[in-house]
Amino acid sequence: MDLGKLLQESGAVLRGHFVLTSGRHSDTYVEKFRILEQPHVLTTLCREIAEKFAGQGIDLVAGPTTGGIIIAFEVARQMGVSAVYVESENGVKKLRRGAVIPTGTRVLVVDDVLTTGTSVREVISVVESEGGIVGGVAVLIDRTESALDFGAPLHAAHRVEAQSFPPESVPAWLAEIPTSKPGTRITV
Repeated sequence: MDLGKLLQESGAVLRGHFVLTSGRHSDTYVEKFRILEQPHVLTTLCREIAEKFAGQGIDLVAGPTTGGIIIAFEVARQMGVSAVYVESENGVKKLRRGAVIPTGTRVLVVDDVLTTGTSVREVISVVESEGGIVGGVAVLIDRTESALDFGAPLHAAHRVEAQSFPPESVPAWLAEIPTSKPGTRITV
């Protein structure tokens, strides 16, 4: 299946002038909710991840709130393992609601769109603080401009080529397009 075509048809890949949560400007934005609201699209992308990590000794799948919960559930379901979710409590990332990661558990960390790696690093930190071993990292979409190292194998169901620019270096062609500021992460 052509995942790029599936994502375009789902309306998830947007073109224009976007101010990202990091403050950088980009001509491309991936709207994860267009993926998460369409079960056939999400299931297809999660299947790509589950198949990639099948047979690699993954015991548990972990993802961050909000979109990562749905992804962790679906990848875990397809792999036949359980899932846990990393949430915020008073600004601290942690497992809640009685969730545990037994020491030595091999965990696949999943997320929706990889841009800076902040959410993935937060989940990895919680997994490791609980005694888990990160056996891999997987995302639905990788839109990074350069490779990120999480200390474990990284796999993206699909890669979207996108450039981003610091606010003081927005090229003239992009500056001519009215800006839009999508996203959910609260920045301080």
